[in-house]
Amino acid sequence: MDDGDAAERREGHDVTLEWPDGRSRTLAVEPRESVLDAALRKGLRLPYDCRKGTCTTCVGRVVAVADDAVDPASAMDHRRAPRALDPDDLADGYALLCIALPRADCRVVVGPTVRSELGDSPWGR
Repeated sequence: MDDGDAAERREGHDVTLEWPDGRSRTLAVEPRESVLDAALRKGLRLPYDCRKGTCTTCVGRVVAVADDAVDPASAMDHRRAPRALDPDDLADGYALLCIALPRADCRVVVGPTVRSELGDSPWGR
């Protein structure tokens, strides 16, 4: 582990959630805290269900990253393998916010439109 990794874990990251209606909210996500947990800690309501990465209820899509060295597809780590997303979904910047751990400050689109982009059943693909 290099000093940059240690600093990243101590400081956490800012994640700006954006809804299709133009609303946005920036959250300070603590190290090892999921985006969903940070939102709930601040009293912000986001849809979720399983909290294990096996459904797409909490899906968001990273659309921008503050650090030019990080692309949207790698802006989020997950606590465990996100079973409801396939490799193409991850490459397109989708993240399951219930288990997503930010690796950089970023902007994430949320809401039913994002979920509809993936379809209702991750198991039917």
